Amino acid sequence: MKLITAVIKPFKLDDVREALADVGVQGITVTEVKGFGRQKGHTELYRGAEYVVDFLPKVKLEIAVAADMVDSVVEAVTKSASTGKIGDGKIFVTALEEVVRIRTGETGTDAI
Repeated sequence: MKLITAVIKPFKLDDVREALADVGVQGITVTEVKGFGRQKGHTELYRGAEYVVDFLPKVKLEIAVAADMVDSVVEAVTKSASTGKIGDGKIFVTALEEVVRIRTGETGTDAI
């Protein structure tokens, strides 16, 4: 089992959700977050005053999947979240030792 964490631009969320549904992902957790990477934020002009926006709004997706689905999920997120511009985001894949469904007590891939 793997946990795929993707940080993407907020306006790409619907595209990514649809792409994940197409590859068979049954559930995701979505969190609104702020952060920056190589672009280190940017400056904006508001009412004549210039100010620095250090943390840009992003959306973090957490997707628990069976190990055999990792490649298709990563490909779906990559294709659907890409704009070709800086700040498109990142995808992290980590191992899950155990998953337990609270309601039924199911464990492992049955709990996903």
